[in-house]
Amino acid sequence: MIRLSSDGLLTIAPDETPLVTDTLAPLDAMVLEVVGGHLSWSVLDDRQLPAAVIDDREAAQEWLWAVYGENVALAVADGVDGEIAAESVRPELAAALRRLAYAHWASRWWPASTVDGIPALDHLSLDEEIGQLSEMCEMALADSELPEFTPGDAEGLISELSSRRTAGLESSSLRGRPVVESSARADDYALAAGGKQPGDGLIVAHGSGDWDWRRCPPGILDAGADALSWTVSRSSGMSTARVTVVAAPDCPLHVPEHLRPHVRLDVDNGTEAAATAELQLRTDSWSAEIQLAESVETFTTLSVFVPGVGPAITYPDESAMRARIRDFARSRLTGQAGDQLLAAESAAAESDDDF
Repeated sequence: MIRLSSDGLLTIAPDETPLVTDTLAPLDAMVLEVVGGHLSWSVLDDRQLPAAVIDDREAAQEWLWAVYGENVALAVADGVDGEIAAESVRPELAAALRRLAYAHWASRWWPASTVDGIPALDHLSLDEEIGQLSEMCEMALADSELPEFTPGDAEGLISELSSRRTAGLESSSLRGRPVVESSARADDYALAAGGKQPGDGLIVAHGSGDWDWRRCPPGILDAGADALSWTVSRSSGMSTARVTVVAAPDCPLHVPEHLRPHVRLDVDNGTEAAATAELQLRTDSWSAEIQLAESVETFTTLSVFVPGVGPAITYPDESAMRARIRDFARSRLTGQAGDQLLAAESAAAESDDDF
């Protein structure tokens, strides 16, 4: 059963499935623009039927019956609200739409991490599969989701799809980034990320953790649980903070200036302003050293971000959701997925033993 409700826009909502109209869209939300509206699923939920927000009922009719069945299509046409039984007339289309949405999501939110042993996905392979799935779903897709290409035009396909990659939420990413090969083991990175950093003076604070994925495009910072580490040392009455973040497994050697991450340290004494610095890429990690004001011993909060990236609203702590997504990615790579892997996932799973 699904619920139809009209309040300006028409929503078709299975229980606990995210909608594009939600104020706080979760990290696991997969969104696809279709003719007359948007479909959405949760990555962490294996149900095939999506939620929908429809702004043009007539335009959406062609795929409504295919995805939800005749009962729902007629109810939408007649403006009927309430609980209605849904059964896809074309389950292969519903499955392909979900898979396409997942491929878009993976291009933005896949938690590639050397620290946690989750290899990056090959984006050329992802883009190629997005093109193939788009062809299969053409009857339902809005023009913005349809790549313009001719059969055999691989370079044109990849270029066009790269310019359109989106998860339906705020998105920004590096295009055509080369994969940086590394022979280091995940345990080595985890130890480095969580350990104390050398330096002069007395260590007054140190720690490790993760960072807000919404504030940085993919392919720059490692998405691991302990990818970020810091120390604060004090000498001669001055405190110096050293911040290090492991680079993403597929981080390019040269990141454009407007996509370079920064670190912000806030203090809570009511007089000193926050200290901000650009992180510098050195080999396999990003780092910065910041001298705090003389009256400040240590900072109270730390954030890593790329200027201009991320939502305007403040999200609650999402560390638990990030952990669930890492577990989800590991389960996919270890053969516990409930559906067929994307080609890029299959390739990553085959290389995972040597990662």
